[in-house]
Amino acid sequence: MDRAGPLAGIRVIECGSLIAGPFCGQLLGDFGAEVIKVEDPAGGDPMREWGPQILDGLSLHWPIIARNKKSVTADLRQPDGQQLVRQLAAVSDVLVENFRPGTLERWGLGYDRLVAENPGLILVRISGYGQTGPYAGQAGFGSVGEAMGGIRYLTGEPDRPPSRIGISLGDSLTATFAAMGAVLALQARHRTGRGQVVDSAIYESVLALMESVLPEWELAGYQRHRTGSVLPGVAPSNVYPTADGSEVLIGANRDTVFSRLATAMGRPDLAADPRYATHSARGERQDEVDRIVGTWTATLGTEPLLALLAEHGVPASRIYATKDMFSDPHFLARDAIQRLTHSALGEFPMQAVVPRLSHTPGSVRSLGPELGEHNDEIYGGLLQIGPGRLASLRAAGTI
Repeated sequence: MDRAGPLAGIRVIECGSLIAGPFCGQLLGDFGAEVIKVEDPAGGDPMREWGPQILDGLSLHWPIIARNKKSVTADLRQPDGQQLVRQLAAVSDVLVENFRPGTLERWGLGYDRLVAENPGLILVRISGYGQTGPYAGQAGFGSVGEAMGGIRYLTGEPDRPPSRIGISLGDSLTATFAAMGAVLALQARHRTGRGQVVDSAIYESVLALMESVLPEWELAGYQRHRTGSVLPGVAPSNVYPTADGSEVLIGANRDTVFSRLATAMGRPDLAADPRYATHSARGERQDEVDRIVGTWTATLGTEPLLALLAEHGVPASRIYATKDMFSDPHFLARDAIQRLTHSALGEFPMQAVVPRLSHTPGSVRSLGPELGEHNDEIYGGLLQIGPGRLASLRAAGTI
């Protein structure tokens, strides 16, 4: 097994901030790329201080989204800072950015200029609306892309306004497509020797998830709406109560699976009843089917219910809160939660690398670095900038 990772030997310059650009860099770093994160010397990526939870003044998101990265500082509004990035791009394979379109060009870091120095460079550009079109120059966060891409319209209960999903889905999804684009461009470079631009827009990444909503509207005149916990016409597939006050999700809408569920319920007659025997018949009586299943699940505790469903081959799961993941035997068996030592917080848990590769797996090698921690290593070592010049860059606030 090669522990270096499939992207070992690939150098990535990450000029993004917050989530979309940095999550792309995280994914590439997880699989062995050397990721050099360029940050503003005045304070660095806002994710150092942002996030859903702060402990002892430290963001609990930063060590994860900046894992496996090296931090250098450069003020990209200064010509000397721009020159540093041009020098880095000249000796790198990929540059990732998530500024508003046109920003790199104003800083003298447009692709035409960078590729003149490095024809094999791949520029990954992440933005709300993409690099072209009438909205390209507008500010666009992940939430806006989720709204425009259609997923916000379908999320939540039908009698309430659209709901947030609970995570920054639009940003992370776009970053995932961007990372895939980077790898595809690297593969193409093997054949052509040339780099290219990867244009990853948040609204388009969300749209890519939206199944068949486009032909549903144009060809069938059907508009999907928010439906809460159910998918209309698909039953039983819902969250059902248990006797100990918990809830279990059961997906038994396929005819063969419903037959197994009916047997588990001690009601094999349900699978033979014309009112419930087929997918379409159950869909027409969705509320009725859910009541029947829910009345049964409410008589059993969560663990006995899950054991019975597993015995009969019925897909089911409790609704996991984060605390449930730490003690779950499947999470433990697959090392789905990995731990590294944080200098201030001690043992630090985080998600493992996905997907899992059998011969060249990814790995978590380090947590998010200190601001400018690798200035001397990268500028002094990689770029061979002398101590005197580095001192003057520091004095000027460029790094």
